[in-house]
Amino acid sequence: MPLSPPRPSLPSLNALRAFEAAARHEGFVGAADELCVTAAAIAQQVRALEDWVGRPLFHRKARGLQLTSEARAMLPRLVEAFDALAGAAHGLRRHAERQEVQIAALPCVAQLWLSPRLGAMRRAFPNLEFSVVALENPPDFTRDLFDFGLFFVDGSLPNCTAHTLVEDRLFPVCSPQLLAGRRLDLANLADMTLLHDARWRNDWARWLRHAGDRRVDARRGSTFSLYSMAVEAAIEEAGILIGHSSLLQVPLGDGRLLAPIDTAALLGPPLSLILSEGRGLEGGTEAVVAWLRETAPAPAAR
Repeated sequence: MPLSPPRPSLPSLNALRAFEAAARHEGFVGAADELCVTAAAIAQQVRALEDWVGRPLFHRKARGLQLTSEARAMLPRLVEAFDALAGAAHGLRRHAERQEVQIAALPCVAQLWLSPRLGAMRRAFPNLEFSVVALENPPDFTRDLFDFGLFFVDGSLPNCTAHTLVEDRLFPVCSPQLLAGRRLDLANLADMTLLHDARWRNDWARWLRHAGDRRVDARRGSTFSLYSMAVEAAIEEAGILIGHSSLLQVPLGDGRLLAPIDTAALLGPPLSLILSEGRGLEGGTEAVVAWLRETAPAPAAR
């Protein structure tokens, strides 16, 4: 017998993480979105863990996945373990005198609201470096190494607090040149090309209901995958877009866009600064958060 026999091997940490995410989401697609990999990669990692365990962890059914009883009993301990691991990682960064602030933001917020402010942020905090990651949905701030997020939030998020930075009002906007001196109202809106953002595809339908109009077909027009592209199309006279006041302060202020229809704006979820409830802020991040909350301007009056 060898004096130092090899220790029994543990399963891959990636496999455990893939299983834990798939179990919480009850599917490979949700886990893949969270971990920024493909659903096939999640499935492969789960199969590797099942091979190590020696039995299935999911019942594969036509409508999705269902945890086996053994896996369901194991899941709370895995969730607790990964939460603790994330907490330890945050603690290491806190004691490393880090000089970087990690920000998660909705793509349109990163492009149209945060980007114009980054220069002032760097001048206000010359000893800090800022990294911005554009995400379609808020991350899990208890695990991901983001210091805060910038998203439109109507209500609460699990384990997070949301602080309103700017209220958001929705109303049609277009280039002044598109009108060529004509007056635009609900009566002739049907003759205009409607511009849409893919994420906010229902903006026109919502605003038209709010305005009490049933004549305009909210489904027609051009759709863009990024709101910034739709804004640029509106500036270039391609059509009329539902503007979000919190994002369009610059083009509305300098006259590249105008709000041609004198109808009450629709109030949407506010642009919010999102923080983890269970994690304290580091000194540099705390100062940046305070600066953003103090300097975020009010939306342009209508």
